[in-house]
Amino acid sequence: MRALVCHALSDDFSGVEIREVEPPTPGPGEVLIEVRATSLNFPDLLLCQGKYQLKLDPPFIPGMDLAGTVAALGEGVDSFAIGDAVCGGARFGGFAEYAVVKADGLQHKPDNLSFDEAASYSAAYLTAYVALVRRGRLQAGETLLVHGASGGVGMAAVDVGKLLGATVIATGGSDDKLAKVRAYGADHVLNTRDGFRDQVKGLTDGRGADVIYDPVGGDVFDESVRCIAFDGRLLVIGFTSGRIASVSTNMPLIKGFSVVGVRAGEYGRRFPDRGRENVKQIWAWARDGKTRPCVHDRLPLAQALLGFRDLQNRKIVGKLILNPK
Repeated sequence: MRALVCHALSDDFSGVEIREVEPPTPGPGEVLIEVRATSLNFPDLLLCQGKYQLKLDPPFIPGMDLAGTVAALGEGVDSFAIGDAVCGGARFGGFAEYAVVKADGLQHKPDNLSFDEAASYSAAYLTAYVALVRRGRLQAGETLLVHGASGGVGMAAVDVGKLLGATVIATGGSDDKLAKVRAYGADHVLNTRDGFRDQVKGLTDGRGADVIYDPVGGDVFDESVRCIAFDGRLLVIGFTSGRIASVSTNMPLIKGFSVVGVRAGEYGRRFPDRGRENVKQIWAWARDGKTRPCVHDRLPLAQALLGFRDLQNRKIVGKLILNPK
């Protein structure tokens, strides 16, 4: 089969290329998927650069989220049948024509989602759910400030925030991309090129945002400290800016806010019962049509590195799909 293989860690992805490899075989409790669509996530890039929390020794196949049809079943799997349309994923292995996934990491694909949409859903919406519900305790009527709102996890946070009844302020660096975020449901959009502190204060009658969702870090985190409400929750999702910010502890003391780390996958591994509840809830929303991922574009697997660079250069609104065939 064809697969996108990382054979050497590299900042410029020069160690990533399409190769012919042997298809995997499902073991006990696993399912072999003929992949119809995979989505590109920022951790996929970090994994290939050796900068992600999970460290893998090359060679390996990146790719977290996928959708496709069941091609074979491992021993003990009775929840799926050959030919079933499924979606979900694992921490790696999805950028290939075939992938092996643990059965408990898969869902039957909702009929109302295409393969592309289903492949865009799991990681982004699980991150948004764990961040906003489990860690951020977002309540109806509160104000949610979403940074990096045009990215995959940002768009998911806008979607989930609106579903939970919040007023959503979305930020980004491109007016064109922000217009798409507004059309997607954000109540207000702010371009960060001129800062956002005063604008957030103005939109909240001086209070600041109750919950801040920050996958960007760096200067964005620094300024967020200046426009968070008392008893606010500043959610650390990631550091796409490249700089890990820090905060003087007198600031949360004086302003009465919390800095809260979010690792959606690790949350489920630490609290398995809650982890299963999280997954059940986000897919129930999808099946009921209450949430819907935003697909930016589709590329063949052979052009995956173009997608890597587009994601790295902030050219994507929502999720980019890679089609193996």
